Amino acid sequence: MSIKRFIAGFGLGIVVGYALKESLNYTNVSPEKALKNVKREASKHHQITGSWIHMKPEILNQNQLSYQVYIGGLTTKTEKGIEQFDFVVDSKTGTIIEMSKANE
Repeated sequence: MSIKRFIAGFGLGIVVGYALKESLNYTNVSPEKALKNVKREASKHHQITGSWIHMKPEILNQNQLSYQVYIGGLTTKTEKGIEQFDFVVDSKTGTIIEMSKANE
């Protein structure tokens, strides 16, 4: 193997590795995984009977920051009856940004 081929292969490997690293940094959490995380956290305090999530992320501007988010909802059963909650999840990290009773 000549030194030129080695250097060319090494350089190509660095470029491909860097491009792969950058593309992995910008991947979103899937909406299904985000919903599963919300349901897991909410089930600690509520009996969940239904759930939904928008499949396409939206932009949320809050506190002078922009987030790419998934919006969804949960239906829960309580002693009082059925309650509905809306939630907002960061699409990049899966972090719950906001959760509140619907229509409040």
